Amino acid sequence: MLEPVAQPIHRSPLRRKCGELYYGTKRKLFWVKKRRYFAQTQADNTLEYPYFCHQTPLLRKLKDVDMWLQHNKITNLKLAAAKIDGILIRPNEVFSYWFLIGKPSKRKGYVEGMILQDGKYKAGVGGGLCQLSNLIFWMTVHTPLQVVERHRHGYDVFPDSNRTQPFGSGATCFYPHGDLMIYNPTPYTYQIRVKVGKKNLEGCIYCEQKPEFRFEIEEREHVMQGEYWGGFSRHNQLWQVKYDLNGTKLSEEMIVKNSAIMMYDPFLPNKTE
Repeated sequence: MLEPVAQPIHRSPLRRKCGELYYGTKRKLFWVKKRRYFAQTQADNTLEYPYFCHQTPLLRKLKDVDMWLQHNKITNLKLAAAKIDGILIRPNEVFSYWFLIGKPSKRKGYVEGMILQDGKYKAGVGGGLCQLSNLIFWMTVHTPLQVVERHRHGYDVFPDSNRTQPFGSGATCFYPHGDLMIYNPTPYTYQIRVKVGKKNLEGCIYCEQKPEFRFEIEEREHVMQGEYWGGFSRHNQLWQVKYDLNGTKLSEEMIVKNSAIMMYDPFLPNKTE
């Protein structure tokens, strides 16, 4: 039995606003102070060696979610991807998702898309950008780059409909302090390429040096359990397994430990004759 997950606390709008102001200001000051460490150079030319590529569908039919939110998301993804596509992450540099994209606003062309808050979805300007941060995170954990900041929702909102990746394998984002940050500890330069295709959000991470390793992500300890307050929670671990190019296992490391409150019944009702 895992540690119980506490019943969610619903904060007042005032308290939420104060928290956003405090942590948002703190994050912006951090960016100013550490600016020289952040990756900022976008290159038109792609580095020679692809390390890992992935793509995710742009449109998914989600229960009770209007499709116009999904279509608006595509507009938002195009704007954000343009800020990230081609970015170079040199040795000892840090990639910061929000440092590069900036605040998604109507003035910049962002429109209302789906955002998640307190286990529910609603329309919000810039909604849908988590798909891009999810993609970048998933690609990163298949490379030697290190994720130094990553967040996920405390709620599991939708059932596993056509899921191709393990539960909890993404990285949610909320401007400016809910960031995705990636550090390059290697002596080589890496590059992120992302674009909005006809049907999929497409991405690749490239390197100037031919890859020496291959990485796989394994889900372990996946559990759904009832909580003392009446709800259900979901838990798992994601392990990064490192191989050489001959297939010899070199090491393994737990990189993510997820716990989330489920917003749907995990058990199917019994069918009666």
